[in-house]
Amino acid sequence: MTSKILITGISGFIGRNVLRHLIQNYDSITAIIRPGTKHQRIEEFINKVEFAEIDLTDIPTLKEYLDENSFEIIIHIGAVRGGRKLSNYDYFDANVNATEQLVINARDNDSKFIYCSSVGVFGAIPLELPANNSTKRQEDNYYHFTKIRAEAIIQKYVLYGLKAAIIRPSITYGTNDYGFPFTLTKLIDEKLLFLPNQDVIIHLANINVITQSFLRLIELDYQPGVCYNVADSHPVELHKLAEFINNELERKPYSSKRDIDIKYFKKGEKIAKFFKSELWIARFQLISRHWYYDVKNSYIDLSLKETETIPNFKIVTDWYKDLRSK
Repeated sequence: MTSKILITGISGFIGRNVLRHLIQNYDSITAIIRPGTKHQRIEEFINKVEFAEIDLTDIPTLKEYLDENSFEIIIHIGAVRGGRKLSNYDYFDANVNATEQLVINARDNDSKFIYCSSVGVFGAIPLELPANNSTKRQEDNYYHFTKIRAEAIIQKYVLYGLKAAIIRPSITYGTNDYGFPFTLTKLIDEKLLFLPNQDVIIHLANINVITQSFLRLIELDYQPGVCYNVADSHPVELHKLAEFINNELERKPYSSKRDIDIKYFKKGEKIAKFFKSELWIARFQLISRHWYYDVKNSYIDLSLKETETIPNFKIVTDWYKDLRSK
């Protein structure tokens, strides 16, 4: 197809997977990448897409580039994620101001604008379960604040003609990503994961489900301003997932001796809050509290393939076993 597409975030997990599918169907793709991006992170796309080396924190350069170029579709996935040791100014420029520049370009050129937000707009732990589009937002860390602010800017421009759609992925699992799912698997393998002595329900997203969502929105004539929370078809109980992972790795259930009183997780979270460690606050919360989302409309409107975390998490354990054997 000949649609002219601009995409950001291709060196990241979601962006890389979306672009792999795009290059199979579209032949005019430009990817914005950070200057100095390591060759191995983009080498599979060399000679398949055009690169524009612009840091999303460099708003003047981004604006100059966008003033000189137009696209039919803009897919904005790039962002500075939580846990990075950057100033709030850099977070705001990359996640909010850069988004607004891309939005202005899309609105002025009557382009489709598909934005990758995060279920983090509801906070690490939503105040309502399952979290839905009406659930109260929580600015519980600066990354989540920037995503909330970027969504607000997008919805403002929708009132002035922007053809925008927002995807909010949950924590995503797949191969070649070293985030929460990989860490969970590694801790289980090393018998270092302690679990609370009560049920905890979590809601992960298979990378293929996330990728499908972007591809469907490219094709659809959606209602401007629509938002989709995207994750697997149903949440999963954390103990069952841990048991599945250990069965895949060791052919036996995960030891119940690793279950400890929930109060220790609460104490750990309090200590992390005292030291203002967003990373450790999230780590304690993600394995000791419920977090799941209403995804029914996503599956219906976007015709997503039904996907359950168990057994599909096997893609992570198989990849992990390959890494372990090297």
